[in-house]
Amino acid sequence: MPAPISQHSVYRIDECSDLMADACVCSDQGDLIFLSVWARDTAIQQFLARLTLGRDEDGLDQFHLITEQGASVPVFIGTVERLEKRLTRSYRRTLFGSMVNLWLFDRRCTRPDKSTTSALALLPRSATDPTARLWQLVKDTCPLPLLDHWQTPVLALLREQNMLQNLPVALGPLQGFRLGLDVPLLTDALGELIRHRVLTADPARQSATTDLPLEALA
Repeated sequence: MPAPISQHSVYRIDECSDLMADACVCSDQGDLIFLSVWARDTAIQQFLARLTLGRDEDGLDQFHLITEQGASVPVFIGTVERLEKRLTRSYRRTLFGSMVNLWLFDRRCTRPDKSTTSALALLPRSATDPTARLWQLVKDTCPLPLLDHWQTPVLALLREQNMLQNLPVALGPLQGFRLGLDVPLLTDALGELIRHRVLTADPARQSATTDLPLEALA
């Protein structure tokens, strides 16, 4: 269940005055990854309809979130078909009627895209150590076999090669991560780590560190 909107900061949507957002995560190109908005049911349905119209008259292919400091954050819709939605009715008896919470999110947030070996993760900002969740995401997405005791060096390699990145725009209580695997490069890099005994089949024989810079292994 979504947390009550009063627990978080809210952001006005410039193009839709009846909607208020309490969370938004975007890619480094500004494409929408996750959005949580609150409004009456009619306003939510109108918003969804405008998204499907895109650049047509009265459609929306982008919108702007207004922060508490007055800054305008552009959010691009991109391809509507890649987005999934969840609707939850909350606060049925209010002065403004029944309030609805809408989540819009890239489907890669719930399942990896095996064809492009890419995935997305959304975690609470309160999750100070997301390592376990990110490692599971890597294993679910990667077509190569990965042993659990390889976690630390493999995650370091993915960070070094920009295959695992923090999403730069995150308003509200969530943080986002993007995983985009270059499988040929990763295959060669893992082979080098195995040859240098940084990665081993036996956890007891695996080196904790390596003197080789990771970029030299990739």
